[in-house]
Amino acid sequence: MSFTNQEKFASADEAPRRWALRGDLLDFTAAPRWGDTESPAVRFDRDHWLLIEDGRIVGRQAQAPDDSWVRKDHAGQLVLPGFIDTHVHCPQLEVIASYGTELLDWLQRYTFPAERAFADPARSHAGAAVFLDALLASGTTAAVVFPTVHKVSAEALFTAAAARGMRLITGKVLMDRHAPDGLRDDVAQAERDCVDLIDRFHGQGRNAYAVTVRFAPTSTPEQLAMAGALCRADASLFMQTHVAENRAEVAWVAQLFPDARSYLDVYERVGLVHERAVLAHGIWLDAVDKSLLARRGAQVAHCPSSNLFLGSGLFDWPGAQEAGFPVSLASDVGGGTTLSLPRNMGDAYKVQALRGERLTAWVALHAATRGAAEALHLGGEMGSLSPGCMADLCVWDWAHGPVAEARDAVARELHERVFAWMTLADERNLAACYVAGRQQV
Repeated sequence: MSFTNQEKFASADEAPRRWALRGDLLDFTAAPRWGDTESPAVRFDRDHWLLIEDGRIVGRQAQAPDDSWVRKDHAGQLVLPGFIDTHVHCPQLEVIASYGTELLDWLQRYTFPAERAFADPARSHAGAAVFLDALLASGTTAAVVFPTVHKVSAEALFTAAAARGMRLITGKVLMDRHAPDGLRDDVAQAERDCVDLIDRFHGQGRNAYAVTVRFAPTSTPEQLAMAGALCRADASLFMQTHVAENRAEVAWVAQLFPDARSYLDVYERVGLVHERAVLAHGIWLDAVDKSLLARRGAQVAHCPSSNLFLGSGLFDWPGAQEAGFPVSLASDVGGGTTLSLPRNMGDAYKVQALRGERLTAWVALHAATRGAAEALHLGGEMGSLSPGCMADLCVWDWAHGPVAEARDAVARELHERVFAWMTLADERNLAACYVAGRQQV
């Protein structure tokens, strides 16, 4: 890597106003079709320059820009939009790789004790900083994040994300039953906390608020109704929750909500299934559920690493495409075993292979970039290397280590090379990470 004009990016605050990055530019102009290894939706410009001004992409070209542009040379490296993780838990870094349980027991044994500590403001702020820096170190520049039930945990995430220029969607967790002491709220106080957080943070810079229902069993019908009322009052709000992750969980929901047709219907009845809804997992959905998601424009955040680790099941990605609802990619740490979305793409391939399907690198990459951005209605801001988008981007070594280098050396065409990268890459391949044009890694 080399610099010109004697200007280096010594810190994130010293990015020049106009600069250009050289590398192998890869993004998407549309959604690739399932199974296509050659796709017109793929835009690949080998050894091109990406032009960035005031934190936004303003162009891409083959020739080097003139000397009025500060130039940063990543020739021979892969340049992608920054990844968008659509479902991840900030307080669960400390319980990643915890042994031996399925979902419901895992929550009681590992997750809830870790989350209780975030009642302490100092712990929330320290945890948010470590978490967001870990995302950036994995090439993730935007995320939809679960904090804890504590208001301060959401405040800490919003504050830390703003300091880094990241797009962050979060909101305090709603949980007023079936949770231990120190992790329950009540409907009235939770509503006041949400309204205050919305007033202070939603739409401020790149922060956005998500009405955050932990999952149906941990909210009373009254709290679910309150959450739905918040969404109806402001259509710009997001909503995040879990749905149909585990068979025992689905059975529990059926016991708790006997009048609902399905787990998803619990949310639908109170107005939580809408175009800004992000529902994690969605493994055990039936045809009626899938049709509802498509009609409402809601997305499923597919969490392959977590699904494999907890033994939750195999997500039907082709069925989602056939039904017509969007699928984005997520790490779901700490149920997931890595924040690295390339490693989650590799796990997603394995999930589909177990179902007798083959996931292309194009579908996987699209779900972590442009596809996720469009599902969040933020396609004009992030997810691609198109003019007008924020310069959220990452530079990757095509191969790291002797095994990957040997594989990369014999790749015959673009999909083969990118698929090998997707399968073998992790955070060690990351050469640089930029958020709104400022270098963070």
